[in-house]
Amino acid sequence: MELFLIDAIGPFFRGYRRKRINWSKIVFTHLDDLGEEDWAAIREDLRHFAKQVVAQGYNAVSLDDLAHLTHHPLHEPSIRDRIEGFRKHFSEFFNLLQEEFGLRIYLTSDVLPLTPAIEEAIGDDPEALGAYYRDLVCRCLDDFPQLSGLILRIGESDGTDVKDPIRTRLHLRDPHATNRMLKQLLPEFERRKMDLIFRTWTVGAHPIGDLMWHRGTLRRTLEGIDSERFIVSMKHGESDFFRYLPLNKALFRTPQRKLIEFQARREYEGAGQYPSFTGWDCERYAKELQGVKNLAGVSVWCQTGGWHRFSRRAFLEKDGRDIWIRFNTASVISVFKHREAPERAVERLAGKEAVELLKLSETLIRDLLYIPDFANQKLFFRRVRIPPILHVYWDALFINHGARKLMRLFVLDRSLALITGEDAEKLFPRMLELAGEAGLPIEDIEHMRDFFHLLVLARRYYFLPYREEITEAIESAKKAYKKRWPSAMRYRIKTSYERVAIKRRTLGLVSRILLRRQRGYRMVDRVLLLYLTGLAYRLLNRRDPAKMPKFLRKSAMGVDVLFK
Repeated sequence: MELFLIDAIGPFFRGYRRKRINWSKIVFTHLDDLGEEDWAAIREDLRHFAKQVVAQGYNAVSLDDLAHLTHHPLHEPSIRDRIEGFRKHFSEFFNLLQEEFGLRIYLTSDVLPLTPAIEEAIGDDPEALGAYYRDLVCRCLDDFPQLSGLILRIGESDGTDVKDPIRTRLHLRDPHATNRMLKQLLPEFERRKMDLIFRTWTVGAHPIGDLMWHRGTLRRTLEGIDSERFIVSMKHGESDFFRYLPLNKALFRTPQRKLIEFQARREYEGAGQYPSFTGWDCERYAKELQGVKNLAGVSVWCQTGGWHRFSRRAFLEKDGRDIWIRFNTASVISVFKHREAPERAVERLAGKEAVELLKLSETLIRDLLYIPDFANQKLFFRRVRIPPILHVYWDALFINHGARKLMRLFVLDRSLALITGEDAEKLFPRMLELAGEAGLPIEDIEHMRDFFHLLVLARRYYFLPYREEITEAIESAKKAYKKRWPSAMRYRIKTSYERVAIKRRTLGLVSRILLRRQRGYRMVDRVLLLYLTGLAYRLLNRRDPAKMPKFLRKSAMGVDVLFK
């Protein structure tokens, strides 16, 4: 393994103040109004970041993005001027990272970025759009010789909240078109001795949407590609960065060079607000990966990911509150580079007491944040694997009758779920002691304790017979939680006890039709669901879009991408 890659976007969120932040990439509209002092501060943040990640053992960084740094003749004059400003500053940053720290630099790119003028000039012609993107890639590689390559993401584009005049949209819809584009691009990278890193991550849209887990889709997409300049980058599981997922078997089936992706700032597990250690998962995956051919390295996302209000920046918190993220970044290096136990990395940063604290935290995450009975189930809908946690998503905990119906449908041993969660909660007094002994942020453990108490109350609501005393306890704890913790640190607690008018038997029947417990498609999926559910969704949404919950309509790319 020779590539240890980590994202470096944290410095570019300096001074960014939004109630909820889209952490999927640098917010370039935020950079539009910065003065020279602001850019100088970002430069110093980047230097501080680079110094620390190099000390941990990383040798490459990723930054966003091709679209905002590359000119094209079809660009509007205003966008050309805007890009020129970004190019000036980013060129200096590239030189800093390369010359002062010897870091390789990879630039990200969604396939593909457009502006209003380009859309008007090219339209929807796939061939013309492909030619435009190849031209853009070549210009970027020629303009920035400091780069070691590009990281291409073909399965996700800008979220619904992005108001930038440069926007990305999903372009490649099937394995054939993706394979063709890769084969057309690769010679350009080979000629310049740069790497093309191809991410298999998708959100389920179009026939290419099952790329990260469907062996046939992956095989057709990569067929005939054999180049030392080509690297496939895969998340460690068959869904997003969750626990309880087995190692992605595609890592064993892909002959090309490959990276395995991890997330240190866990977007579904507090985003660095409290301990959520992944070192032991890394250790387990490393053992399972022994014998895998062409594993080129690891890619760690230490800042990227999620739409939430949690705002800690990895390696940049002056009060040390990013320590939970740094434990994870250090443990990846410890396991995959130095072949050491993850505990060694923790001990070097904070001592043996921290290891015990993280072991207790591991129990709390696995037994109380997740509901093991549900998390262990393998469920697929259309082209995506259902996440192993549904009632907590990014910065929101859902305590409502719909969630109660779903949990009672899928969690069979409700008594065990209650006992397991309440036993886990009893670990907090010892965790607080250990945090004090290790000099770790005690306030973070207190916040975790208060939020996880709400998780215990949520389980009582989900799994015990309905009583008003339970809902009253939830509302009281919710009020105390909001009063105790500032909004930038706390979860949103979304409560509603209005009954959902659907019988459990009906819900069970619908779930058996729509969901499957196998990776491969059933006949009903191929014949009916992949087509009919998309058609039904579009008809219903066109008739009354407001009936779809705002959370689903406005989060990320919107739920409609699931039905494309």
